[in-house]
Amino acid sequence: MWLLKFFLSKAIKKGRLVVIDHDGTRHEFGSGVDGPHVVLRFTDSKIAFDIARNPDLAVGEGYMHGRIEFEDGSTIRDLLMLYAANKKPGARPHGWYNRMLYNTRLLLRPLHQANPLGLAAKNTRHHYDISGDFYRMWLDEEMNYTCAYFRDPSNSLEQAQRDKLDHVATKLQLKRGMTVVDLGCGWGAAAIHFARRYGCDVTGINVSPEQLAFARARVKDLGLEDKVRFVECDYREAQGQYDRVVSIGLMEHVGSRHFHQFFGQCSKLMKQDGAGLVHAIGRMAPPGATGPFIRKYIFPGGSAPSMSEVFRATEFARLWVLDCEILRMHYAWTLRHWHERFMARRDEAVGMFDEPFARMWEFYLVGAESWFEHGPNMIYQCVISHERDALPLTRDYMYAAR
Repeated sequence: MWLLKFFLSKAIKKGRLVVIDHDGTRHEFGSGVDGPHVVLRFTDSKIAFDIARNPDLAVGEGYMHGRIEFEDGSTIRDLLMLYAANKKPGARPHGWYNRMLYNTRLLLRPLHQANPLGLAAKNTRHHYDISGDFYRMWLDEEMNYTCAYFRDPSNSLEQAQRDKLDHVATKLQLKRGMTVVDLGCGWGAAAIHFARRYGCDVTGINVSPEQLAFARARVKDLGLEDKVRFVECDYREAQGQYDRVVSIGLMEHVGSRHFHQFFGQCSKLMKQDGAGLVHAIGRMAPPGATGPFIRKYIFPGGSAPSMSEVFRATEFARLWVLDCEILRMHYAWTLRHWHERFMARRDEAVGMFDEPFARMWEFYLVGAESWFEHGPNMIYQCVISHERDALPLTRDYMYAAR
């Protein structure tokens, strides 16, 4: 415990963290102000050393397997918010040992984020093909699994997700008869929305059989077979040219080694006078490594690019960035909705899988929320084109359409 006490005394300045060791000894850290008050208990004698040795992985695994329990009304959400509140966004890890761990992950980043054909599909299916019924428990009615757009923070998740899709459509000036390719189309929400509301002809690209089955069934139920089709293939295998290229939540799965390839494919699929929009998680900090818990359990091969990496890739593809908007708190609010909905039906998730699985998703959802509320992550929306005047030269058209 002495090693963990040393690290925590340096790391926790805001709020209060009370750690009750397996033998009942209490250890307190922090000022008690400007942050949550958290009380947790270690249930075995080795967890303290495991956390000191590899905190980003061991805290999540410790909670998953019941080696960390909470008392006095504290929750895993409180702990992760406390940790995020004590860390300056984008700052390097505190202490030589944590910096060494982080620098090692940076060194291994190209290997961890390699997503060649075949492996990319396997990594995607690891996350999305666990069960459509599971996601239906806590996503919105249309099954949008990306950041919503809250015109008002009090809006419902359903309203915010519709507003997100309309926000994208407005930026791209979608019109009846336009051809659109949706790269990484998920459960088909965007493709269906663009066809129903804007009269577009949409092709969705995805490597997840479970998502595609759901999307195709919904298109059939809505009678949109003549307007929407889905193709099971990697984004690099997509063919044709389109008036509009849309990617909402795919670039996080591309991997840092393939950013240039991704924007190159967007360029290839886009007509000369066309336009595209990429909506994805980004970082306000320099390029970084994906945390080991997320990489192991949630998104193998995934990454959130820094904006320098995004613009370097658009430059390499010789694309104009006509507009770039940064959505700051919107994903924190989206994740809060997801977490609340998940917790309301948590018992069903345990019955569908088991208790460690439910705890894993708790840790993921609240950890991501804390990182968007206090950490370096945000959402960016880049509008791209071959030509500088493919869309109006001021943002007025985006607001006049509302």
